[in-house]
Amino acid sequence: MFAKLEEVERRYEELMAQLAKPEVLADPQQFQRLARAQADLEDVVAKYREYRGIEREIQDVRALLEDGSDPEIREMAEEELRRLQPLRDKVEEELRALLLPKDPMDAKDVIVEIRAGTGGEEAALFAGDLYRMYTRYAERNGWKTELMSSNPTGIGGFKEVIFAVQGRGAYSKLKYESGIHRVQRVPVTESSGRIHTSAATVAVMPEVDEVDVEINPDDLRIDTFRASSPGGQHMQKNETAVRIIHIPTGTVVACQDERSQVQNREKAMRMLRAVLYEQRKREQEAQQREMRRSQIRSGDRSEKIRTYNFPQGRVTDHRIGLTLYRLESILDGDIEEIIQALAAADQAERLKSETPVLEPSD
Repeated sequence: MFAKLEEVERRYEELMAQLAKPEVLADPQQFQRLARAQADLEDVVAKYREYRGIEREIQDVRALLEDGSDPEIREMAEEELRRLQPLRDKVEEELRALLLPKDPMDAKDVIVEIRAGTGGEEAALFAGDLYRMYTRYAERNGWKTELMSSNPTGIGGFKEVIFAVQGRGAYSKLKYESGIHRVQRVPVTESSGRIHTSAATVAVMPEVDEVDVEINPDDLRIDTFRASSPGGQHMQKNETAVRIIHIPTGTVVACQDERSQVQNREKAMRMLRAVLYEQRKREQEAQQREMRRSQIRSGDRSEKIRTYNFPQGRVTDHRIGLTLYRLESILDGDIEEIIQALAAADQAERLKSETPVLEPSD
């Protein structure tokens, strides 16, 4: 690991030197590229230098002990050693975490699909609650949201809603939200006061470029039809809605929310690329399932991941056993604590399973 860290530090210093060159400063594109590369290494280098500083202090304290100093100085040195050694171990663990292979999709924007599950109209209302929760979380992070497709119900819910989230770190955080979300509450339409259990599924997919997923135009069947959602008479007269079928996989996506066929087609292609990438990713994960047992990492939608209990005002994430008694603020988008806890659990699991990757290569 330390050979790798030395290599990282050398590369960091090389980039710093390059960024100071006049010809680089005069070339905005090259400067931005090198600056991004340097920024990617900054946290690792800072932590490595912190580790070396602590290691030097430990060596100095041990030298004092070996010199046979007077009892008072020796006692102070032993106390300092007891403080420094756990600190060094902690920083070393943080270094190992920083060196873990990063998910190449973490920097991507995302497409989120929410679908009402069991529970009828109540499930659709819950799907609407989740949609608002994520859009408000996006606002808290300064991210932009864009409605892609929706199938609303009459009383404020959604049978299905698909939307894009654009912003730095969107996928790195929202990827932990894939799965079955369950709600326990008394429905508005329930006169006897009985608690009902409903569910909605959430799928979070990185929004990929054409470079990430190559689609052969000959593999597509594109149909147009009249939009069924409200929008004025002109939407009924023109076939503005678009349905795209990816023939090899049978994947179907449709978009009718825009008034232009061109806009609907562009949105549908974005959705198709994200779905096909997710399918490919899941096929790869299935082949490596023994190495990827963590439910957090796999985002397995066949399992219930979280329960929102209204009578008790609590939210429980079943993957990590985290329970919080502030349901109202969570549904208002304050989910950072849950996401950070999931990210920490994911990191701990990866440290156990992937530490050998950190060993320096020959």
